[in-house]
Amino acid sequence: MLNRSSDEARYKWVALSNTTLGVLIVTINMSILLIALPDIFRGIGIDPLAPGNISYLLWLIMGYLVVTAVLVVSFGRLGDMFGRTRMYNLGFAVFTVFSILLAATWMHGDAGAIWLIVMRVLQGVGGALLLATSTAILTDAFPTHQRGLALGINQVAGIGGSFVGLVVGGVLGPVNWHWVFLVSVPVGVFGTVWAYLKLRDTGTRNRARLDWWGNATFAIGLVAVLVGITYGIQPYAGHTMGWTSPVVLTLVVGGIVVLALFAWIETRVPDPMFRLSLFRIRAFTAGNVASLLAALGRGGLQFILIIWLQGIWLPEHGYSFERTPLWAGIYMLPLTIGFLVAGPVSGFLSDRFGARPFATGGMVVAAASFLLLDVVPVDFDYLAFAGLLLLNGLAMGLFSSPNRAGIMNSLPPDQRGAGAGMTSTFQNAATVLSIGIFFSMLILGLASSLPTTLAAGLTAQGVPAATAAQVAALPPVGTLFAALLGFNPVQTLLGPQVLAGVTPAQAATLTGREFFPQLISGPFADGLTLALGFAAGACLVAALASVLRGGKYHWTEPDLAPGPTRTARTAQSRN
Repeated sequence: MLNRSSDEARYKWVALSNTTLGVLIVTINMSILLIALPDIFRGIGIDPLAPGNISYLLWLIMGYLVVTAVLVVSFGRLGDMFGRTRMYNLGFAVFTVFSILLAATWMHGDAGAIWLIVMRVLQGVGGALLLATSTAILTDAFPTHQRGLALGINQVAGIGGSFVGLVVGGVLGPVNWHWVFLVSVPVGVFGTVWAYLKLRDTGTRNRARLDWWGNATFAIGLVAVLVGITYGIQPYAGHTMGWTSPVVLTLVVGGIVVLALFAWIETRVPDPMFRLSLFRIRAFTAGNVASLLAALGRGGLQFILIIWLQGIWLPEHGYSFERTPLWAGIYMLPLTIGFLVAGPVSGFLSDRFGARPFATGGMVVAAASFLLLDVVPVDFDYLAFAGLLLLNGLAMGLFSSPNRAGIMNSLPPDQRGAGAGMTSTFQNAATVLSIGIFFSMLILGLASSLPTTLAAGLTAQGVPAATAAQVAALPPVGTLFAALLGFNPVQTLLGPQVLAGVTPAQAATLTGREFFPQLISGPFADGLTLALGFAAGACLVAALASVLRGGKYHWTEPDLAPGPTRTARTAQSRN
């Protein structure tokens, strides 16, 4: 008995170490391309700002997120049925294989871009397998009174990994863009072998038939909605964005209808992919609503900060456009530090006091940090900016770990994989939606004032009025992507003939470090106010949802002893 207890005590830390490594490598790869994209596009010979190449740019960013959002519920359910560690091991292997194929890219031009997109999507399949099962494996391995700490460490690794990826991409991209993908290979090989040798199923396995119709309708509906959001950001028929495009409207509305069909199917099949009755558990429902809203507020934050740093602040403070990607990642480190500090601590404390006080307080503080960021001028003092990033990181860490532990504690053992998958789907789908919302708000802000500002700035430097008007009429999404990638688009937009027609001093000003950032600072601030206001509102509603979760709560197994009475299947106490 003592040996068994000692073995279980050792195993739970092995499970935590391996699943944290898996989640970390998946989330690092969610963001590693954001900083390295300019180097990748230069490497395959593609101009990312050319109108026809915007789709390549978006799908390299969004394809990985879309596939992980769509597949985690199905993979989580398969883990419940066939073994969570088996699905997890497969995820590590799939992720590693496609990391190798991404690093081995030899094609250039359109073929190279399409290859990278397809391989990224397939790499995301491996990532979805890892995300879908890691939380359930930890919940099985750890007793109730330690799950908050374990899930807190795992969750912080996941959220922190998305910011670590920015620095890793910024360091490796300029050296050799292939290394951006190659860095995952040794980690993947090690993790695959380690998981195969050491992990084992300790939870309840639920043998059931596959819900083919449920899986199909969920995948089709969610893919349609997320693809529609992705294309809604792009210009359409003279409009600054594509939200009025018949294709976008068909995808979004049709996807919602198919998801409604999925919900109808799940109430009628004997072995559903996801039991909608789980939403009758208040702690599960409130936790997922809060998680979705927090992801809506947090998801687009990376893009806002990268655009702000790479496109405006760093060039205005003497950094060349080629150096801004790396330094943007470095200057965002206070956000990661906040996650790393608050996550494990709040997870540990939630084991004793419950999730509600920490998750609710975290969202209130996060909302305040967003509002304070809006008060900061575009040309900010870095110490104040870093302090607010640290505050936001602490707030998100304070929320995320207890909230995830509260969700997982509320689930019956045979539904933990599907439940964890649904939670990951809410988070990842909300991240894609958040990117769409944040980009749309920034584009609205730019569209309202950028054309006038751009035309006036160009003519003041000797550019002919007709040319300035033509450039100012281009869709603002190109300007937004230029800032996201750390590009100075003025030289590309004007071309050598126009620059040859102005004085050398004017040409130097137009193509220098400060002209473009100063030009978009005002319009960017207009869009920034909209985006940060939305993020703050989403966090406050998340705080309300967290309050409504109730007190400390966990699911307990029934007493199987013979007799007419059984112990309650759930246990709850009020804080």
